[in-house]
Amino acid sequence: MSLPDFQQSLSELTEQAQSAFASASDTAELDEARVEFLGAKNGRLKSVQKMLGKIDKADKPAAGKSLNETKQAIQSAFDEAKKRLVGDGDAVVRDSKFDATLPGTPYRMGKLHPITQTINELKDIMGRLGFTPAEGPEVEDDFHNFQALNIPTSHPARDPLDNFYLAVAGNQAAAFAGEEDNPILLRSQTSTVQIREMEDKQPPIRMVSLGRVYRPDTADWSHYPMFHQIEGLMIDKNVTLADLKTVLKLFASNYLGDEVRIRIRPSFFPFTEPSVEADYYWDGKWVEFGGAGIVDPNVLKSVGYDPDEVTGFAFGLGIERLCMIRHQITDIRYLFTNDVRFLRQF
Repeated sequence: MSLPDFQQSLSELTEQAQSAFASASDTAELDEARVEFLGAKNGRLKSVQKMLGKIDKADKPAAGKSLNETKQAIQSAFDEAKKRLVGDGDAVVRDSKFDATLPGTPYRMGKLHPITQTINELKDIMGRLGFTPAEGPEVEDDFHNFQALNIPTSHPARDPLDNFYLAVAGNQAAAFAGEEDNPILLRSQTSTVQIREMEDKQPPIRMVSLGRVYRPDTADWSHYPMFHQIEGLMIDKNVTLADLKTVLKLFASNYLGDEVRIRIRPSFFPFTEPSVEADYYWDGKWVEFGGAGIVDPNVLKSVGYDPDEVTGFAFGLGIERLCMIRHQITDIRYLFTNDVRFLRQF
């Protein structure tokens, strides 16, 4: 194909495209014309472009320049037609009834869930006491959830009815019977984070873990199969029960107020010795908050610590219970129903 013939084809195509775009009466017709002339696969411009390969080598630079000019002319014609039918996208369409002096429609701002608010506040309190937040996996193994915490195989806390064992590690019966070396389960306590921290770090340690735990409890006003715990751990030389009581008192007074009193009662937990239950006197009554005690020497040995060199204390409290006491919530289920009428109060 000669260069003049090619340029003549481009000129005719430009005139036809400009005419089609100018005569389009709505966006549907315009889009149909766009596909006809500018379509990526079967458009007429694409067909003419294929003729470029038949042009003599010496004439190809001039042919290519003419093709680019044609593309620009057709695209400009389409843009003008679109502007004519759709309007300028940057133009402001004003409603004659609109009154800019009237106040706008207010939007209701969201809030953090009361449990999240409680967690953040507890982190802040423990941070001021020198405790660093730590996190761990919610899917745990038997070693971190039981063995390292001095909980023997025969202990009822391992019962499949009291834990969420996972099938990926085998069946529940085999796990409970000890036929598996290290079955997998949803953690039943955040004490597992303490074990992982002690495995990775050397004393002194002062950490606090806050997170979800799982136990197959029947939901009622005070129980839920998923809830949150706060666990504190301090490992150093010469840590005593007096240090534990001091931290719990400071924790309580910061969260509930200076008028709070504390008492500790003897108890038993496999991972602490001696073990205690902590109660706080608040709003005219004693309230049980959780368990605590001096870390059992067997727990220290399981992570490679020397019980003759270091000691420590640990405590675990229910975050939902703390939240409910602070806000006088009477049923834990309210915290998980996602009723915005309830949640807006916090």
